[in-house]
Amino acid sequence: MSPAVPFVREQRIRFSHCDPAGIVFYPQYFVLFNDLLEAWVDEGLGIGFAHLIGERRVGLPTVRLEADFKAVSRMGDPVRLSLAVRHLGSRSVELALACHGLDGDLRMQVRQVLVSTSLQTHQAIPIPPDLRAAMARWQG
Repeated sequence: MSPAVPFVREQRIRFSHCDPAGIVFYPQYFVLFNDLLEAWVDEGLGIGFAHLIGERRVGLPTVRLEADFKAVSRMGDPVRLSLAVRHLGSRSVELALACHGLDGDLRMQVRQVLVSTSLQTHQAIPIPPDLRAAMARWQG
């Protein structure tokens, strides 16, 4: 199987992302990756995150998160955030997320598992067919 095709966005590291040492405060990476996830559902999948959550009442909560921090990112650094589907199950999707400097150096990477849930019952449900088909396009 070929490697997953990534959804990529460039981001400048802002003052609000940094701690007093002037480097990204690690929880801010998760905020950046959540923003990337929302953009992926909006633009990459063409579903609309607000529509999925608000109108369709389908949630995608995180059930597993593993992070590796490789190098610092500093205020003002331009970085490239990427998201790819590693595995697509019947009720869950495993994502590979990464932050690279524009020089290609890996700053941080995450393995994240999301589960499809009903926001009425908060129980796991099969990934809706249109969402699943859209996600499959981002899998290797």
